[in-house]
Amino acid sequence: MLKNDYEGWELKFFDNSKNFRFYQLKLMKKYLKGHLAEVGPGNGANLFHYINEPTKIDLFEPSKKHYVSLKKRFKRYKKIKFYNKFFGGKKKYNTILYLDVIEHIKEDKKEIKKALSLLKKDGNLIINVPAFSYLYSNFDKDVGHYRRYSKSDFKKVLEGLNFQKANFIYFDTIGFFLSLLSKFFISNYKKNFDKKIKFWNSMIWVSKIIDFLSFRCLGKSLLVIIKK
Repeated sequence: MLKNDYEGWELKFFDNSKNFRFYQLKLMKKYLKGHLAEVGPGNGANLFHYINEPTKIDLFEPSKKHYVSLKKRFKRYKKIKFYNKFFGGKKKYNTILYLDVIEHIKEDKKEIKKALSLLKKDGNLIINVPAFSYLYSNFDKDVGHYRRYSKSDFKKVLEGLNFQKANFIYFDTIGFFLSLLSKFFISNYKKNFDKKIKFWNSMIWVSKIIDFLSFRCLGKSLLVIIKK
């Protein structure tokens, strides 16, 4: 279960990474439609980039701090409903988003099974997670990540669950190599953290090119799109 006291100290740095957000959105934009639920939206950085796509949006944010912030930032949007609780209920959705959330949940398979049960037929469960377990670092530990995932790791999580198909997309090659460099050669990753994030975000255009030319064989992130 996602912790309801999660502070997310790192969010203020990643929320401004607009180049990465636009790239991420491009990969999943065509699936963002109908009645959509986002689980653990934090400060709403992702929401700013897809808010015009769905017809209705439900936000499930268990952190009181982030819930209050979300209501303040998006109160003018009538199509949004806010819930200060863990994801659940009886509603069925066309799209469910977990963007950099599943890695914070200890019982990941249980959470995904629940999400699939709340999808309408032909709906899509979209999950973004940090890629490759060998990149797991002090940063992952400090921000509450239980794990990172490869495609094979995620396929094992999905075994026995009810869905039609799943697509797996690695992306952000530059982020992969920067994460590798940070893990093995930088002892204090928090030093100049804001400058490191800005540099990474400025290089997303390079990631796009390498990702395309390398057929997305590597990436800092793994995007999983599961059709019910």
